[in-house]
Amino acid sequence: MKYLIIGAGGTGGILGAYMTKAGKNVTLIARNAHLAAMKEHGLTVRHLWDETVETIPVQAENMESYEKKIETAGEEEKPDVILVCVKGYSLDSTVPFIRKIAKKSTIVIPVLNIYGTGSRLQEKLPGILVTDGCIYVSANIEEPGALVQHGKILRVVFGVKEKGEFQEELKEIAKDFNDSGISGELSENIRRDALEKFSYVSPIGAAGLYYHATAADFQREGEEREAFKAMIREIMALAEAMGVPFERDYVKVNLEILSHLAPESTTSMQRDVMEGKQSEIDGLVYEVVRMGEKYHVPMPVYKKIADELKER
Repeated sequence: MKYLIIGAGGTGGILGAYMTKAGKNVTLIARNAHLAAMKEHGLTVRHLWDETVETIPVQAENMESYEKKIETAGEEEKPDVILVCVKGYSLDSTVPFIRKIAKKSTIVIPVLNIYGTGSRLQEKLPGILVTDGCIYVSANIEEPGALVQHGKILRVVFGVKEKGEFQEELKEIAKDFNDSGISGELSENIRRDALEKFSYVSPIGAAGLYYHATAADFQREGEEREAFKAMIREIMALAEAMGVPFERDYVKVNLEILSHLAPESTTSMQRDVMEGKQSEIDGLVYEVVRMGEKYHVPMPVYKKIADELKER
């Protein structure tokens, strides 16, 4: 299967590196200095837990050059699978590109931090299958052409929103992930599974930004850790109200995930905000407060943190 990964940062770049190393047919879409460095030297990944470094030759293009390539090569060169690995605020900008380079049988899998992106994309891409998806990974761009992966966890969960949308190719995608050293899980209830993942990435991002905290601050007892736990419980209550109750105590699950991160790890939202860049704060923090209001679920810790962050 031909894979196209839109975005080559801490999500798409890591997936592309692992899948390329495993011999899968993968092209990464990137831009500017990051693209130039990958084309010249390959993609370098540093593993923070043991300081090992490897450089993998990858196929990388920008949107314009990939479009031209498809125009020249024709229908048979169009991707079978598109993994959308951009920040939430860039999601809509990928739609015109996907329309141009996808075929009717192409499967689009958004792998973002923001909850509910599959449904948003499906509305804009009628006629092709858009699943929902989420990823467990902690990584970021260190410099052009180089990523740092903070912890060993690398897990993609994806699936269709309705049983009637299921296609056998989804099993092949899961197998390709697993062949590549990525835990690929085809979900039977992606709405719940995506919300379970959100119960980690949203609280850690919100509390990390609020307290200017690193993973170390959440790994030990204290106010930061208690706020993180309280926000997870608020999302668990939200899931119950939405009719997709969690099957496990995600306070325990998320603390276990957190325990495996390098102490100095931070979230991409924290880094973006502190560097004055556009961030996913609306979808990761403010949207949770709005969801609480919609489903009549009290969100006192989220509201406190959201109000403070808006003031800042």
